[in-house]
Amino acid sequence: MVYLTNKRKIINDPVYGFISIPGDFVFDLIEHPWFQRLRNIKQLGLTSFVYPGATHSRFQHCLGALHLMNMAIATLRSKGVNISLIEEEATLIAILLHDAGHGPFSHALENSIISGITHEDISLLLMRKLNEKFSGKLDLAIEIFTGTYARKFFHELISGQMDMDRLDYLRRDSFFTGVIEGSVGSDRIIRMLNVVDDSLVVDEKGIYSLEKFLIARRLMYWQVYMHKTVLSSESLLVNILRRAKEIANKGEDLYTTPALRFFLYNNIGNTDLKTEGKFTPGMIADVFTRLDDSDILVCTNYWSDNSDKVLSDLSRRLLQRDLFAIELQNNPFPETKVNDLREKVKSLLNVSAGHEDYYVFTNSISNLTYTPDAPVVKILLKNGNTADISTVSDMFDHRFLSERITKYFLCYPKECR
Repeated sequence: MVYLTNKRKIINDPVYGFISIPGDFVFDLIEHPWFQRLRNIKQLGLTSFVYPGATHSRFQHCLGALHLMNMAIATLRSKGVNISLIEEEATLIAILLHDAGHGPFSHALENSIISGITHEDISLLLMRKLNEKFSGKLDLAIEIFTGTYARKFFHELISGQMDMDRLDYLRRDSFFTGVIEGSVGSDRIIRMLNVVDDSLVVDEKGIYSLEKFLIARRLMYWQVYMHKTVLSSESLLVNILRRAKEIANKGEDLYTTPALRFFLYNNIGNTDLKTEGKFTPGMIADVFTRLDDSDILVCTNYWSDNSDKVLSDLSRRLLQRDLFAIELQNNPFPETKVNDLREKVKSLLNVSAGHEDYYVFTNSISNLTYTPDAPVVKILLKNGNTADISTVSDMFDHRFLSERITKYFLCYPKECR
């Protein structure tokens, strides 16, 4: 007897309660190993060093964003927006796979062992490879994901000022970190969505919920995503991978998992994703989807006993949470201070000349609550006209919403205080 698989599953999500899988093909994509890999990618990287509950995964986030997209499509349809079943499925697929290209520990990989490649680039590569496997069933999803589809509001639901990605990660990250200031009324905002001239708008009565969303986003960036201890730990991990890459470039043998070895011992760049050279896009996709947080943790554990003093010391510090001290301020740090600290490192820690920048470094971070290069948020007024939120909301008189805030940080070993 042949049994048909029940693909209309119900998932108990800790944030939204019971959510359902909207369609058989969406279920097939969720079951695919490339998506299941996201179970082993933490949504917030090393943020659990600060907020111990922040151990949720990219897998959970993508399912949450899928759920919100399902709600958004139902809301728009109820307001008379014509959305075909093909457009619905494609939009659900695009939001489901929007983070499929995330590497281990958030953006650490992008800043250390691969160059010129973002997680969006990898996500698009994986979507194209899945499209080949499923005989073109992701054609429209890719158009929507890349913003080339004629009806622009679909792309705005995936990547915009108030997309389903942001609505989920703010609420989910707030839930798991316990930072209640980041909690947003995603249901309320979604029910206020509408479409005018194929662009996403918000009903006028939803403006206060939208203002709270913007404030919550700002607070979460400074309290969670750019918390100084998170910056210190992630910078330490980047330097570990950068040192490992430097050792690999010298041709020296280094213990790695097979997937991580591929990226450490080969210089993979953006052009490799587009051309059939030594490393084909398909090969990169296959190897990348075998790489997750466990590869980094296992290697870091081994590297803590490596003969290279810098690599072993940095790895030990990460494993034992012996993080660098970090200072944060509004202006760049004086070069004399940075150089003095590097001299201290060389003498106190017996660090070889040229390696002190692994221990003492400065950089900047910035946050813009309202992104000007994304489509502006339009408010649908009661008279049927639309207006830019910056002209309707009094909050945009405040600098912290309309201007980019930049801060500078300096990291160094605590022994050098």
